[in-house]
Amino acid sequence: MIDYFTSNLWLIWVIISIVCLILELSSGDFFILCFAIGAAVSAIFAGCGASLSVQIVLFAVVSALSLLLVRPALIKKLHKPHKERLSNAEAMIGQVGRVSEPIEANGYGRVAIDGDDWKAVGVGGSAINKGERVRVVKMDSIILTVEPVVEQTQAEN
Repeated sequence: MIDYFTSNLWLIWVIISIVCLILELSSGDFFILCFAIGAAVSAIFAGCGASLSVQIVLFAVVSALSLLLVRPALIKKLHKPHKERLSNAEAMIGQVGRVSEPIEANGYGRVAIDGDDWKAVGVGGSAINKGERVRVVKMDSIILTVEPVVEQTQAEN
């Protein structure tokens, strides 16, 4: 069995490469992918008859080069920074929900948005009835400021 693997080292490198690719699927940061690339290059040279020491050096060098060159390029290409990426609180602005507990004039009520129930006040202290659709215009800590959503009818369009 050992003789088989020593004569077919390319197969071990292919297995290492596949395992690294599978592990990369769980992380998504392209770190383990660099080792998969190094193992794939070593598999090619092992198939061409390179010695074990050459294969190990190739694995180390190609993996290191991949970490320095391939990984940053992939991160830049696939994980683009978005200036418009909003935080959780900022992402609430503009969301539409439904009043689950009436919002009293100059008081509080509750609004359901995407399965979450939030404490809310009406714009300018206005009262809003239960069941009405509202849009978030502001968020202070965990309290939403909402305004009623004006429903457009087909005749108005």
